[in-house]
Amino acid sequence: MTALDWNHIRAFHATATTGSLSAAARQLGLTQPTLSRQVAALEATLGVVLFERVGRKLVLSQTGSQMLERVAVMADAVDVMALIASGQVQDISGKVSIAATDTYAAYLLPRIIERITQDAPQITIEVVESNELSNLHRREADIAIRHVAPDRPGLIGQHIRDTEAYFYASDDWLERNAAPARLSDLGNAGLIAFQDTARFAEYLQDIGIPVTPSDFRLVANSAVTVWEMVKRGMGVAPMLREIADITQGVTRLFPEMPPIVVPVWLVTHVQMQSSPRIRFVQDRLAHDLARM
Repeated sequence: MTALDWNHIRAFHATATTGSLSAAARQLGLTQPTLSRQVAALEATLGVVLFERVGRKLVLSQTGSQMLERVAVMADAVDVMALIASGQVQDISGKVSIAATDTYAAYLLPRIIERITQDAPQITIEVVESNELSNLHRREADIAIRHVAPDRPGLIGQHIRDTEAYFYASDDWLERNAAPARLSDLGNAGLIAFQDTARFAEYLQDIGIPVTPSDFRLVANSAVTVWEMVKRGMGVAPMLREIADITQGVTRLFPEMPPIVVPVWLVTHVQMQSSPRIRFVQDRLAHDLARM
């Protein structure tokens, strides 16, 4: 049996899961040519084609898809080994990475992190701004602030509390436009949309706002960008209450409207619970997020 190089297998797995050579290279800290050579070497060793090019995209071949199922099990086992080793470091110093949505990362986390670093200056905090559900198995983050419960084995979730979101407009916008009297009026009130306009429109329709994706004139893939547009008087958008509360010059619309309930979860991997620095940061996050 031909011995396989784990680096080549890892290159294949990263490329298959990220969908591109460039993204896989960034994930593994390699140059794209190096990663490409490793994937090609694995194909040559096995004598099979693992990827096919469709336009500018890489698509798994049938053999590649079958191999990915097996390699994913190996990758998970290696990840667990790394988690166990990292979790056994009985030292309060070191790096802790926190994944959070862009709004939390920009508006709420800095104040909390400032207090953490004052109390434990030997800890290095890395903030991973992500609107996706960071894969804690892959060590993209040690702790994730999420708005849904953990959905994979090995992850531990702590439900901190439920927060609320409402619709807001700037005081300047309200001076130039008539305040919408009913929730259904928002369809003609310059709503700013998130990038997945079909999903956003569907949600708004469910709560009584008659809009279609083609109705939006301003769209952004970042909630921070949307909020900055609201602050500049460019339109109306929903936002978490605690972020709106610390923003000057914005007004909540429809004071009688039932809140949009948004759960707040802290999630980490079970193997990281033995790490003092992870527990310290997680406890401080839980305490400060619960007080907001």
